[in-house]
Amino acid sequence: MADSSGSSGSFAKVSSTKVSCRKAFTQTLQKLVGDGNKDILMICTDSKGSVTATAFAQKYPDNFIEAGIAEQNAIGIAAGLATTGKTVFVAGPACFLSARGYEQIKVDVAYNQTNVKIVGVSAGVSYGPLGGTHTTLHDFAGMRALPNIEVFAPSDAVQTAFITEYLAKHKGAAYMRTGRGDVEAVYSPGESFSIHKAKTVKNGDDLTIIACGEMVSPATKAAEILERQNISVRVLDMFCLKPADTEAICKAARETKAIITVEEHSTNGGLGELVCGVVAQHKPVPVKIMGFPDEEYKVGSSAELFDYYKLTPEGIAAEARKLVKI
Repeated sequence: MADSSGSSGSFAKVSSTKVSCRKAFTQTLQKLVGDGNKDILMICTDSKGSVTATAFAQKYPDNFIEAGIAEQNAIGIAAGLATTGKTVFVAGPACFLSARGYEQIKVDVAYNQTNVKIVGVSAGVSYGPLGGTHTTLHDFAGMRALPNIEVFAPSDAVQTAFITEYLAKHKGAAYMRTGRGDVEAVYSPGESFSIHKAKTVKNGDDLTIIACGEMVSPATKAAEILERQNISVRVLDMFCLKPADTEAICKAARETKAIITVEEHSTNGGLGELVCGVVAQHKPVPVKIMGFPDEEYKVGSSAELFDYYKLTPEGIAAEARKLVKI
């Protein structure tokens, strides 16, 4: 089993081919229960398909609870079961869990420090064609504001499996968000992580790109574009947003000329403002926040929206070139 020291554990067995983070989560949880972790429970909100939990529910019906379309109830049930010694994962669409269930997460989970893990799938603009009701561009801000809850945004299947194993072992509240579609691998099977430390994907001296979640892949590709233009770029994967790795942020501010943050989240209250708060207090440098601006939501597929808001390798590289000239 993975631990906070960065050992790889069984997550190394997850394929590095293109696979969704939500599937990596359920596959890992199913393996953990199969390995004898019978105190692990999963609660879904009429969302087995969205979570990719159908196989888990069929194989381990005693470890699965269907709460229906009732996110508040699901959180309350999870908190109650956690007080009996269970490790409870509540999984469902992030847009609903993080908004409808926020009061219960605040009181029943965060304030009471219960051993509940909230897993929001299809986050960001994964449900883009369904409109603003199904977007999740607020969850970093909301969850980071609560005490006693850790916040994670894995970038690929390998990292998702590692975090899932950590959460199954860790005693405490947490929120993890994943996207919906299959994503390219950022890491190879066997890669190790330190749970509360940013992962250095690439070293560089001119500029730092700090990304999280499924924006790590385009950030890394942007760095490759810039390298061909003789701009040395450091890429940090800030997969743990709380507690954040302030040491890595300060080091980047000291050693590179500027920082760009990239996230599938509102530019209010997310990774960008987290980074700005750190550098403003410790080592001010120019920072560009890339994300979704505070404006009326546009409807479209994830790819269309990323292109529109320049959350692409080319768009990130263009902003980087502007910063390097400062």
